[in-house]
Amino acid sequence: MSANPAESCEIAIAGGGMVGAALARALRGERVARVSQGPVAACETAGFDARVYALSPANAAFLADLGAWDAIPRERRTPVYAMRVFGDDGASRIEFDAQRCGVAELAWIVEDSAVQAALGRGLQAQEGLTRHDSAPVVALEVGERCAELQLADGRHLAARLVVGADGARSLVRARAGIAEDARGYGQTAVVANFACAKPHRNVALQWFQGRARAGAVLALLPLPGDHVSMVWSASDAEAARLLALPPEALAREVAGAAGHALGDLSLLASARGLALQRLAARRIAAPRVALAGDAAHVVHPLAGQGANLGLEDARVLASVLRAREPGRDPGDERLLRRYERARAEAILAMRTTVHGLFRLFDAPGAGIGRLRNAGLNFADCLPVFKNMLMRHAMGR
Repeated sequence: MSANPAESCEIAIAGGGMVGAALARALRGERVARVSQGPVAACETAGFDARVYALSPANAAFLADLGAWDAIPRERRTPVYAMRVFGDDGASRIEFDAQRCGVAELAWIVEDSAVQAALGRGLQAQEGLTRHDSAPVVALEVGERCAELQLADGRHLAARLVVGADGARSLVRARAGIAEDARGYGQTAVVANFACAKPHRNVALQWFQGRARAGAVLALLPLPGDHVSMVWSASDAEAARLLALPPEALAREVAGAAGHALGDLSLLASARGLALQRLAARRIAAPRVALAGDAAHVVHPLAGQGANLGLEDARVLASVLRAREPGRDPGDERLLRRYERARAEAILAMRTTVHGLFRLFDAPGAGIGRLRNAGLNFADCLPVFKNMLMRHAMGR
């Protein structure tokens, strides 16, 4: 790729997000280079990041193992003790309760900026780690003995393994020749934070709104104090209408759609819209290349599992690499196939479940509507089934 000498490392991680940072931290002791576009700026809305995650207890434990969980201030970590999911007929519902599941909490709501800051503090002093901030990858060439990356600042980096954690539009995936299946949902996620008149009591709320709102899904996630984070996945046209509403009108519409479960709402800052798509890489491992996070898979946010899948990728890939035989090349395709096989079932199961739920509540017809709502009520009467679902979502 270049006549100039390239810097060398064992493992290069492309991507400046949470998954890449967690993987870099999990590989402490290895010679790792992390390449990113630069520090991720927090997008705050009156004190809260506009992007939040519902992290499973298993991933909270993973972050604790990395020394990052306790670095997140306690006041920025909100436990979820219960979850209520409502069908589109106004009556059907299913409830999950931490105490009945025999756990302390179902999930933790944390802000993206808080997680990244906590991981970043650990990376600053990590021995063997080289950071290439503000110099993303612009080219990749995979050879027999190494992969060479060209960075935006003109430097070159030679690595025995390149991990693409560089998002849904992954350059690493494209340059490695890994095909993907991608299509839009025809929906936009409208995200915003609100102050609520009634306490949320650490309960996450979700409404499937069915064909009446073109398969829209509204979720209100608890934030510290009497605040909630909203994700309203709606058709592109409906989302454009919502984003154009004045703050007071949007707050009234959200409160009404939520059945005033939290009383009156007050918008903390302007809402944002994020186009939704589904994406599945045909492979997540190839010679000298592995994919993680959104570079490997993107799912609808209705289950809040995108970040959890990405962190699980990082945990499993780090475990495979750390367990390799002494002297084993980290870019060996047979080694990377262990990672791919270890993740295949969980990724397929989540992708199938999430897309199946989306199609079920987007399907037209009164008969299908009655069936799906009856299914919610029936499932709510089966504690063993509910606990199984919840423990799977919690990574247990």
